[in-house]
Amino acid sequence: MLIRTIEKFLREHQMPATKFGRLAANDPRLVLDLRMGREPRSAMRSRVEHFMNKYRETIHV
Repeated sequence: MLIRTIEKFLREHQMPATKFGRLAANDPRLVLDLRMGREPRSAMRSRVEHFMNKYRETIHV
């Protein structure tokens, strides 16, 4: 599930949910909506996963 991956990412990087949503999808309510059952479309899922991968790369450089 995408929300579990996001929750883990938030803990690992000590990032607030609203900041994550804003950076990943220009939607500060994204994580809250996912927590409440919103099902993202495949394009949104890809966009969020891409953001997390790129963020990890920049942190470890």
